[in-house]
Amino acid sequence: MDSRLANPAPLGLMGFGMTTVLLNFHNAGFSPLDSMILAMGMFYGGLAQIIAGIMEFKKGNTFGLTAFCSYGLFWMSLVVLLIAPKVGIWSSAPTDGAMAAYLFVWGLFTFGMFIATKKGPFALRFVFGTLFILFWLLAAGDATGAAWLKKVAGWEGIICGSSAIYLAMAQIINEHYGKVVVPIG
Repeated sequence: MDSRLANPAPLGLMGFGMTTVLLNFHNAGFSPLDSMILAMGMFYGGLAQIIAGIMEFKKGNTFGLTAFCSYGLFWMSLVVLLIAPKVGIWSSAPTDGAMAAYLFVWGLFTFGMFIATKKGPFALRFVFGTLFILFWLLAAGDATGAAWLKKVAGWEGIICGSSAIYLAMAQIINEHYGKVVVPIG
């Protein structure tokens, strides 16, 4: 393996984190679900994470490959689920029950990934811990129709996305200075 390969994790974490924060601004009630959020989901949340995952493959990191490619494809599939019915590709949007199942299985996947972070730094465990909680809050909101759950999920999602941004910036800053400047635990 070439030791000169750059660390792709900050790219994937920023794509995930920034997109998660923006979508959860919507869930928390601060902004509409508009083309800005959907474009971020498709390209930075989606494509950038897939690129980071492929780069993790080249570095031999199965966890990074699986996480970044999976969540990149999550963002792309979510955008398609939201816009396809509006542009006539599918005749109907997913039901609340279907969305609850979709979000629940992503939460289940994320719980497994969280278990895999137990030996990693605290900041990584925090990202995955808050992410599986986010998915299950969103699934519960869709399953019950409780708007307040979506709002709570929005706030929790802002924390989750912000923690990914923190971890990405910590990795960049620490690598740049060649020492721990920003702690990740």
